[in-house]
Formats: sequence, structure tokens, C-alpha cells
Amino acid sequence: MLRLLRLIKIIFIVLRFGLDEFLLAHARTRWLLLPLRMVLFTRDTSAPRAVRLRLALESLGPLFVKFGQMLSTRRDLIPSDIADELAKLQDQVPPFPSAQAVALLEAVYQKKLDQVFSSFDSIPVASASVAQVHFAVLPDGREVAVKILRPGIEHTIAHDIALLDVGASLLEKWWEDGKRLKPKLVVAEFNKYLHDELDLMREAASASQLKRNFSTSPLLLVPEMYWDWCSSTVMVMERMSGIPISQIDALRAANIDLSRLASNGVEIFYTQVFRDGFFHADMHPGNIMVAADGRYVALDFGIMGTLTDSDKHYLAQNFIAFFQRDYKRVAEVHIESGWAPADTRVDELEAAIRSVCEPIFDKPLREVSFGRVLLRLFQTSRRFGIEIQPQLVLLQKTLLNIEGLGLQLDPELDLWKTAKPWLERWMSEQIGWRGFLKALKAEAPNYATWLPQLPRLIHQQLSRQSGAQIEIVLQELLAQQKRRNQILLLGVGLMLIVAASAALLAARFLFQAA
Repeated sequence: MLRLLRLIKIIFIVLRFGLDEFLLAHARTRWLLLPLRMVLFTRDTSAPRAVRLRLALESLGPLFVKFGQMLSTRRDLIPSDIADELAKLQDQVPPFPSAQAVALLEAVYQKKLDQVFSSFDSIPVASASVAQVHFAVLPDGREVAVKILRPGIEHTIAHDIALLDVGASLLEKWWEDGKRLKPKLVVAEFNKYLHDELDLMREAASASQLKRNFSTSPLLLVPEMYWDWCSSTVMVMERMSGIPISQIDALRAANIDLSRLASNGVEIFYTQVFRDGFFHADMHPGNIMVAADGRYVALDFGIMGTLTDSDKHYLAQNFIAFFQRDYKRVAEVHIESGWAPADTRVDELEAAIRSVCEPIFDKPLREVSFGRVLLRLFQTSRRFGIEIQPQLVLLQKTLLNIEGLGLQLDPELDLWKTAKPWLERWMSEQIGWRGFLKALKAEAPNYATWLPQLPRLIHQQLSRQSGAQIEIVLQELLAQQKRRNQILLLGVGLMLIVAASAALLAARFLFQAA
């Protein structure tokens, strides 16, 4: 019943904000627009389409807000007016009342707010789809940012995920590409990360891990977590200062080198993915600032992605092969990793990948139509039966965000040339002699445990082998003894037969002589 009510609400909001002009714009359905407008003539659709779309997404809730956030970074795929308006979803979602925030904090700490913080700003500094942030000061004078989860958000997301799951089931059943694209697995993966985002203790732990990974980096700053004030619904962290990365004019005024900033962002991304296998997976502009010294400042760690060593290895080989335009190797890696069926012909997949990727090399981002490239890649994957990898969905989303940020900071950025040297160095460290030494170092604690036990383990093994060998010898001797006994019995039997025959002949001879 709840799902039905949620579906009715979605349809109502779509019609209320006039989004049917998006949904029915196709030539086959355009004829429905006029009768629909006649029925819904009382609605107000005088606001620009971009404003109506933003308001509709806000009304639909956090799941749809996140979708709008991702779209806002793709200025190469959507019109500028829509991109500009959707950018407001990154940190301008309407906040929930401050009284609710105060009540929630006092319930968590079991104290009055003035006993927890020496000062607390009741007006939120940022409001996003899942939580909002207030500035405060701890009793010892440290300035902090307090992130508070939206009340009742779990139920809203549960209903939306349920509807997505139903839609995914229908896609798998009725769409010819449904099973290959695994929409139910994708929804399940999205659901997992959304629920992870609702646990602010988990988010604080992720931030702490990322801070440790980049503790010596000159490129990225991560706020410190104040654990004594953190819970599953409240997170208190170091207050960071900087310029929002979307404010390009302000960055220029602060003498920030945008070209270098863009290339540093690519390096940060590849370091997270390939060195650590742990990456910030929600890198839209609302979650990133730039410090006065030009370093990135990461915020909002609710969605983090992880990759296995196997995933990293195959991804790195794919990237390097792409950068070297070795399309045959790209095809081979897809087959070796199981992403493409084992019976796929390498030469055919190689030719198809070449036709998609060759036109985009040696071009700045502003001249590349990623929409067309993605469409061609989709057609290629459908032709060869390549299955989507649910564990890489977050990585794909993050790549889209990185491309969008690069396009805003430096349209001349060559994404390929920036990433290639870093990946080649990483592969050398993983596969070459450096990788061998690194593996030895990683296993050294195990060697320290195994080596003292080695003589005893060897003795035990030899003992087991000796015992087994003795058993084999005994079995063989027993078999030989059985064979000897059989031969002896046969010999005795023959002797008795001969003796009996001789006695019989002798008796017959004596009888005849008499």
C-alpha cells in the first residue's frame, strides 16, 4: 500500500510541475501533451523548465535529489539552464526546522545544548538531501561543523528503493537488455551505499580512513573527526575553510591555478582508486572546497567506494591499454576478467572498441561528446553481451563527476595524458621488481611466524610421509605373503595328487601280479 501511495505521489508531482513535457517529448507520444494540458489547465507552469525540474526533485526526496546532483555536473550532456539550476541541489536543499535539530541533538547527548557546545549556530550553513550542517564551538574553543541526519529519512529512502526495485524487476522481465544490465543488482548496490550514508558513525570512520591515506599528501585535506561527540545520527568534525570549487571566479581572484587544480584532482582520484582501493564516491562540487594554498578540501564522506585487488588490476590494465590505444589488449582484458563472454572473438571486440574510442583521443574535454561515446559503448556492449559490473557502479558515477569537474575547471585538460604517467608508474610498482619487494615486505610478519615453526612442520610432514611409506611396504609384504601361501598350498595339493596317483598305480600293479 505504501509503495502504491509513493507511486501516486511521484505521478502527482510530475504532473504538478509540468514535467510531462520532458517525458512526452518523443515524437510517438507528443500527441498526448495537448489533451493532458486541457485536463490539467489549472496548474501553474509559468516558471522556467529548469526551476520546475529542481522543485520537483526536491519534492520527491533525497534519492531524486542525488540524481539531480549528478546531472548538474554533466554540462556536456544537459542544457546549461538545467545544469545551473540543478547545481543548487548540491547544498541548497530546504533545511528542516532548527527546533528539530536542537531536539535531536539534546536527545542524542542527553543534555541541554548549551552544556554540549559553548556556542551553536541554529541557522544551518548547508542543507543537503540526507543531512544538514550547523557550525558550533566545543567547550575547549575548537570550531566544528555539526552534521545532523534528517528526521525520518530512513522511511522515505526505504519507500523509494522499494519502487526502484519493482521497476528493476519489470526491466529485467520485459526489456531485452534487462538481464544483461542487472538492474536489480544495481539497485541493491545503490541501496547498500544509501543505507551506509545514513549511519554517520560509518561516515566518520570513512573520513578518518581517507585522512590517514592522505596524511602526507600535498594535494588533499580531510577534516578531523571528534569521536566523543559523534553518533549514528550526529557527526562532529573539524570546521574547514575554503572556496567552493564551483565558484570559478572566486578561485581566479584567489590566484588559484585552475589548470593545476584540475590535474591535481585527476591524480587524487587515481590515487584513491588504484593505490588505496578506497575512494570518495560523491565528488560533486557541493562536497569539495579549495584551501587558500590550492589544496582540495574533501567534505561529506557518506558514500565511499572500495575495489578488490583483482578489480584494480584489471581496471589499470584497461586504462593503460586505452591510453596506449592498444584496443586488442582492451578486448583481451575484458574477456580474461569475465566481463565479456569467454567465446567472444578478440578481433571483433577490438574493432568495435577502436571505432568508439579512436575519435575521442587528442581532444580537450570541451570537444568530446561523452553522450555520443557512452551511447556507442552501450551499443557495443549490447552487441557482445558484455555484462555490467555492479561493484563498479560507484566508480562509474565518480568518473562522471571527475569529468564534469574537469570540464568546469579547465576545458583544455587532457584527461588521458594527465592520468597515463600515474597509471604506468602504479603498474610498475605492482608488477615490476618494486611490486615484488612490496609483496615481500607485506608478507614479512607472516614469515616471522612461519620460519621458527619450519623445522617442526618439515619433521611432521616427513613423519607423515614415512608412516605412509611404511604402511605401503607392509601392505606389499602382506600381499606377497598371501601369494606365497597360495603357491605353497598349490604345491602341497599337487604333491598329494601325485602321491595318490602313484599309490593307486602301485596297488593296481601288485593286484595284477598276484
